Amino acid sequence: MIIKTQVGIVGAGPAGLLLSHLLHRRGIESVILESRSRSYVEHRIRAGVLEHASVKLLVDSGVGQRLLSEGMEHRGIQLRFNRRRHLLDFRALVGRTITIYGQQEVVKDLIAARLQEGGQILFEVNDVRLEDLVTGDPSVRFVRDGKEMVLRCQIVAGCDGFHGVCRSSIPAGAFKVFEREYPFAWLGILAEAAPASSELIYSYDERGFALFSMRSPRITRLYLQVQPDEDLANWPDDRVWDELQVRLQCDDGWRLNEGPVLEKSLTTMRSYVIEPMQYGSLFLAGDAAHIVPPTGAKGMNLALADVYVLSEAIAEYLKFNKREGLEGYSNRCLRRVWRAEHFSWWMTSMLHRFADEDAFQHRLQLSQLEYIVNSPLAAASLAENYTGFPLE
Repeated sequence: MIIKTQVGIVGAGPAGLLLSHLLHRRGIESVILESRSRSYVEHRIRAGVLEHASVKLLVDSGVGQRLLSEGMEHRGIQLRFNRRRHLLDFRALVGRTITIYGQQEVVKDLIAARLQEGGQILFEVNDVRLEDLVTGDPSVRFVRDGKEMVLRCQIVAGCDGFHGVCRSSIPAGAFKVFEREYPFAWLGILAEAAPASSELIYSYDERGFALFSMRSPRITRLYLQVQPDEDLANWPDDRVWDELQVRLQCDDGWRLNEGPVLEKSLTTMRSYVIEPMQYGSLFLAGDAAHIVPPTGAKGMNLALADVYVLSEAIAEYLKFNKREGLEGYSNRCLRRVWRAEHFSWWMTSMLHRFADEDAFQHRLQLSQLEYIVNSPLAAASLAENYTGFPLE
């Protein structure tokens, strides 16, 4: 069976779904292919921090109603070290805020919008293969319900994540890889407990980094720095809560609210970028092209920014036969990507304990933290990067 469309999109995460939605608003047809079920992609827990520009993009594109009513706007974060808390007021520093709204909620909103608009999302496809990427007449072969199918299109958007098939469809030597592995991981829990703070908390402790976040007024999201090969079986719930209480403690007696643990996971830490983010008729977006350590809260925001740029470039090409946008897509995106990579690396390096760290390194990290909380200019730089830059 052959399906014809203008843009074939592989991956129904935030990047692929938003790209399809933005293209629809410009009168351009697309079909999304997704290997997982609708239920799976709507419930997998991922990022939850939206930059100021990401919120504006979703609202302006008509899918922000629930985001505005249920998202939790935050005007800053806390840095904790030496058992003291320090509030960085982003609104006062740079006039912008962030919003806590889970990635799975963004996905739900975008799927609902696409289906309501008559969009095609083919879930549970497998054996996806990209063909003829350099001929100007690309196609995507796949199997669905046991039937071999072909999606013929003019452009393929690879939005299928770090482990997807799109990046691996590019021949060896056609791009460069820049990457860094970090010698630790995050043990994360989702807990049914009311958040004990109105801001996210980034804590630097001699025992390791800890992060306090939330997903709703009754759900808390928490992370601990652990070894990259950590066995979750060694971390029963009581031990996780005890360690979180120690690493997040303050001299003013603040304590976490504890509750039933709903989910426990291990997240490895890496920085990864490929250049360029395109090959022939294939254009990569989001995690398919770049990974950032989660300390800077940039992953989903970079994906949304990528497809904003890509949707403009595709529209110029398909409507007016202008290729400049497509040809410059990678360079335009990579400016933002590398800024986010640097910020995420910087936050990660400042807040985590390294296995080979000596007393000198420890003092440097504390000095950096003291500088940020005592210098309005240093605090404003962190706030500017954390809340994100306007979309071009």
